[in-house]
Amino acid sequence: MQCYINCATLLDYSPPIIIEEFLVSELHFSQRINDWHQQHGRKTLPWQLDKSLYKTWVSEVMLQQTQVATVIPYFNKFMRSFPSISYLANAPIDEVLHHWTGLGYYARARNLHKAAQIVRDQFDGKFPEEFDDVIALPGIGRSTAGAVLSLTLNKHFSILDGNVKRVLTRHQKIEGWTGEKKVENQLWTLADKLTPKTDTKVFNQAMMDMGAMICTRSKPKCDQCPVSTDCLALADDSMTAYPTPKSKKKIPTKTAVMLVLRNKQKSIQLIQRPPTGIWGGLWCFPEFIDSESALNSLKEIGITDYQATELATFRHTFSHYHFDISPILVEFSQQETEQIMEHNGQLWYNLQQPQKVGLAAATKKILNTVTKITHKE
Repeated sequence: MQCYINCATLLDYSPPIIIEEFLVSELHFSQRINDWHQQHGRKTLPWQLDKSLYKTWVSEVMLQQTQVATVIPYFNKFMRSFPSISYLANAPIDEVLHHWTGLGYYARARNLHKAAQIVRDQFDGKFPEEFDDVIALPGIGRSTAGAVLSLTLNKHFSILDGNVKRVLTRHQKIEGWTGEKKVENQLWTLADKLTPKTDTKVFNQAMMDMGAMICTRSKPKCDQCPVSTDCLALADDSMTAYPTPKSKKKIPTKTAVMLVLRNKQKSIQLIQRPPTGIWGGLWCFPEFIDSESALNSLKEIGITDYQATELATFRHTFSHYHFDISPILVEFSQQETEQIMEHNGQLWYNLQQPQKVGLAAATKKILNTVTKITHKE
């Protein structure tokens, strides 16, 4: 028996053993992951330098459903403007949303701002270090709370972001969409078993790096994977079948006409959307069901002399529907109309000196189009 184990070791193969419902290699999973990270893992990302709970928290929120390369410039700019929790808590929400413009999923920014105010008011501006206090903050779930505390303070908490889910579902061939509670609970049980009590911060960072760099969605680099010898998906060449995708439903399409009012100073009228819902709290254009309704609305605010130009229709896709937008640029010159229309929830956006407000992605796209038109005039 001793000879068999030694031979298996020499062959760089560890026969899997069953621990409850999971297969785990005798050569400890976490040690192989940590050894890989020591040589190949990411250690110089902006939030890893001069590490703090605040930096880790902001980065983890930004990284939700967003790639590292996209996040880095946003994170750096965010930290320059809001170098501490107090700066963030005291900033107007419009300024925070302005720094988030283009990242999407704006509820993350609103929750970040609310949480910063709670930390300021209830924790004297110091990010809490207890799990129950962290997870109670707006926008923070179990994985984010575990990531902040483990990556910064080396506390023993497992994590389960998209990258980790991909590594675990492939390694153990876990069937089912990871958004289902049953599957998610199974993954949490496995993550808890594999996360070491020592060097937790190394392991958690390594697992995220593994998913981002090695165990990628479409072309996993299995020849570089430190746990490939006992990966069940690799054994039957079914890596890309995991994680099991969510059952696809036909995404509905909605349409709207957006009215883009431009005054004689070349400023553009924007309205602020309600704080909740799609584009909550962001600045957008008035929406109408069709062009006729949009142009008829001008009479109600006293605009009768104008020039209307239909801009190119484009599609903006949310997670649950497509949104086809047809903008109409309306140029007018009545001074008195501008004064009537200036009140809370509306502003005239200066294209030459833009205000620092949060803009929906569709708003930004239309503004860019109008800016090009203005420069040609």
